[in-house]
Amino acid sequence: MRKLRILVLMHEDLVPPDQLNGIDLSKAGWKTEYDVVSTLRKLGHDVHPLGVRSDLGVIRTAIEEWRPHIAFNLLEEFDGVSVYDQNVVSYLELLHVPYTGCNPRGLMLARDKALTKKVLSYHRIPYPDFMVVPQGRSAKRPKELAFPLIVKSVSEEASLGISQASIVEDDEKLKERIAFIHQSVGTGALVERYIEGREFYVGILGNGHLQVLPVWELIMDRLPEDARRIATQRVKWSRKYQDKYGITSQEAKNLPDGKAEEIQHLAKRVYRALGLSGYARIDVRMDAEGKVYVLEANPNPQIAHEEDFADSAEKADYSYKDLLQELLNVGLRWQPAKAA
Repeated sequence: MRKLRILVLMHEDLVPPDQLNGIDLSKAGWKTEYDVVSTLRKLGHDVHPLGVRSDLGVIRTAIEEWRPHIAFNLLEEFDGVSVYDQNVVSYLELLHVPYTGCNPRGLMLARDKALTKKVLSYHRIPYPDFMVVPQGRSAKRPKELAFPLIVKSVSEEASLGISQASIVEDDEKLKERIAFIHQSVGTGALVERYIEGREFYVGILGNGHLQVLPVWELIMDRLPEDARRIATQRVKWSRKYQDKYGITSQEAKNLPDGKAEEIQHLAKRVYRALGLSGYARIDVRMDAEGKVYVLEANPNPQIAHEEDFADSAEKADYSYKDLLQELLNVGLRWQPAKAA
């Protein structure tokens, strides 16, 4: 393994310290950044963390002065806009700098959840029926779109704006929740049929040749009886809430024969249909009859140590060090000019 100069791109507020000095890492907002930077250094690479907010110039300057072999991309937005991360990756391609994670076109398709579903429809990949309500528009629910429904942001990630109130049972509540997404999240609203059932995540690595990780399940069995089993903001991000209700994730168990392989194959179809590269997590739900529906694709998912993606990779015999090194290898193999 050759020693690489690695430019790690991250939000400027999340640049981690070199030493923890008694800081509780599990509570740090920059845990992912620290895990990546410190592990890459343990691998023997020369690592330069770079904070980025709204100026591409800092990236160009770092590249011109430091000549990195590759950029490890941890940016989830640019200038406060989540969908602008694709433009940063485009900029790296224009500068002929390899990078980890997904290509710009894949990011664009996957970030737009409605566009994702339209692509899946063409490929006959199952997904919940849906409609989109752009900002400034009111909802006109088609009769065939039956309740219960779940209302989400059409472009934001990390369960932003999702709570128990996101599931609605009548048109009045639907109207209220759409207005909430428009006003509080600031995006269009995605309204889709709510699938009662188990929620699974499937991690994938690669460009042309894909490595599919074990099927992972979000465990929410101890939530209050009247609570829907959905990945709300509190379920995903509140450690106190997770501890209170025993929310965790683990390799999926007690699946019908062949179901894990079916889910993994479906995830690969989604990955290829959207033109993803690098690594991604595909989210699906399975109803009581065993039918699987694709919820969304998440390129460049959470890559911190001891989170879903890294845990599932460990089950596939990738230690955290091995996982990050493989992401570097995949990034170095990606050839944008030949991808179209």
